[in-house]
Amino acid sequence: MLVLLALACSRGGEPDPSPSQGASGGSSSSGAAAAVGGTAGAGGGAASGGAASSLGDGGTQQETATGGTLPTGSGGKPGAGGTATGGQENDPAGPEDTTISWGTDLQPPEVVESARMLAASIVDPGADDYRAKGDQHRTYHFEAAGADVPFRLCVPTDWDGESQLPLAMFLHGAGNDESSYLDQNGKQMVTLAEEHDYVLVSPLGYEGAYGSYLRLPAVFGELAAAEEQVAAAKTPEAEALQRLSEQDVINVLEIVLAEYPIQQGHMVLMGHSMGSGGTWYIGGKYSFYWDAIAPMSGPFVQELVYPWERMMDVPMFVSEGTSTASVDGSRALRDFLEAGGYPSEYLEVEADHPGMVPLVLPDVFDFFDRMND
Repeated sequence: MLVLLALACSRGGEPDPSPSQGASGGSSSSGAAAAVGGTAGAGGGAASGGAASSLGDGGTQQETATGGTLPTGSGGKPGAGGTATGGQENDPAGPEDTTISWGTDLQPPEVVESARMLAASIVDPGADDYRAKGDQHRTYHFEAAGADVPFRLCVPTDWDGESQLPLAMFLHGAGNDESSYLDQNGKQMVTLAEEHDYVLVSPLGYEGAYGSYLRLPAVFGELAAAEEQVAAAKTPEAEALQRLSEQDVINVLEIVLAEYPIQQGHMVLMGHSMGSGGTWYIGGKYSFYWDAIAPMSGPFVQELVYPWERMMDVPMFVSEGTSTASVDGSRALRDFLEAGGYPSEYLEVEADHPGMVPLVLPDVFDFFDRMND
């Protein structure tokens, strides 16, 4: 049996391209203390391949393919935490033990229970920023990490304060932070979330890669490359950081679910590069949360030891640039999803690794809307 161990943590290797703008944020409604954590990484080669350039690089749509049959709106499933219940009706009622060979040894039931206990202890209905609207820089105290950890939260400014809202979580690429992608290209992602009425939340993924160890060249289908990477990279220090990174993602999600009325069956996950790998990993391991996922330019998933049976109920929007190091892996993944009848769509645009992001984001949000109808 293939057993993948660990690669480098998110700060290792070359960083993903940083955005063309600094992480300045918009109007801020801060939680707890001032945000801590790294700033956007320096521009350079992408950890997930492709030449570095501004994320505003142009390009044109190249190819769209559809695999399987896409549902037009998924029912809710219980057990998703907070006031939300998102997910599909035929999924388990909540987290269950799940092993993904290229991830941590953490098990979802314990991770989710810990996150819900944390959320219950810190969400205060009497706080000034309770259920605040707009673009917010929040922090929470992560005892296991011994740090106040930041996350970004954007709530539609026209929300009435009572209606349920859909939620979109974004996982950033390596060398960046919770604000980097949200601030680039004139805050394109924040604007799209506002226009589509989503609560947008972006965790830091504390000092790791969200629990996933797959990186280039271990794209879909490259099992030997994955084994080789893993054999060389796993250390106790990396394992500890990856556990914290994975827990941080679920902590932040449960904090938001405990505070805001998130709409049943309307929770989606997306990410770019290293964050695309995190989307595959968190999306599969914690599939009971998600009603759709959108991994961008990062086919960091393998056919073996992954809960593919669950993904029959989680529509997938896979996107890639034509001038990236991961394009062959994305095309192989596209073919695998189509052959298996998975609910998926594939979009390829003429762009490099960072330049594909602004081109596909509008399509990502449109896809989420179609899945939530």
